[in-house]
Amino acid sequence: MMTIISLLLLASLLPHLTLTAHVNVGIVNGNETKPHSRPYMVSIQSNGIHVCGGSLISDHWVLTAAHCWNRNETLTVVVGAHDLRESKKSDHIGVKSYIQHPSYSVDINFNDIMLLKLQEKVNINNNYVKSISLPKNGEHVEANTLCSVAGWGQLKIKGPKSHHLMEANVTIMNESECYKRWGNMFSQTQMMCAYGYGGSCRYDSGGPLVCGHTAIGVTAFGNQLLCNSPEKPNVYLKISPYIPWINSTIRNVK
Repeated sequence: MMTIISLLLLASLLPHLTLTAHVNVGIVNGNETKPHSRPYMVSIQSNGIHVCGGSLISDHWVLTAAHCWNRNETLTVVVGAHDLRESKKSDHIGVKSYIQHPSYSVDINFNDIMLLKLQEKVNINNNYVKSISLPKNGEHVEANTLCSVAGWGQLKIKGPKSHHLMEANVTIMNESECYKRWGNMFSQTQMMCAYGYGGSCRYDSGGPLVCGHTAIGVTAFGNQLLCNSPEKPNVYLKISPYIPWINSTIRNVK
């Protein structure tokens, strides 16, 4: 069993933390987004409870992290949301197909990526709901690039999740430096690190790491005891190496 596990995993996969101090988590030190300024963001929910983020990449498909789904549960995707309490202002759509990457294993962090095919087509031609672009196959993002993350994660380590979508700017870290911090838990071919004053944490899994107008990463894991830790920066799965798998899946899954 790994001694360091992700604070980004679903609540059912996490132990109760023993910290007593009120530490900001979720989108740490973030700001509330301008409503619907990130129309590609979706809330992935189980039994009406937010468990992960995701990216709308077409009118039928959502990209998220593979660890966001247990095989015995049914997920719902909420599109067009800002305040999750205002359910009448967003669409709740069932999932038709759950496609985890074929090389993903719950025992390790590698290949932690999943596609969700929605049960019905999403109207992506309004201001509240739009898809986000993906990188080209093999496209590389340089270290020190300024990017951003967003999510509905918890606001305190034992507190409630945010009702409103939060965001923070982050900077891409040099891959060699990230490997020094994480060791064999980090794959330079599959992953990247990002750091900043704010950052991702619990229940932000699956949400996109966005550079410019492109989703270049999927929120994967971080330090167990301190979100946005300077010593253990947040880790994101690179999307570009998985573009052939994404395109093939979308083309072949009916």
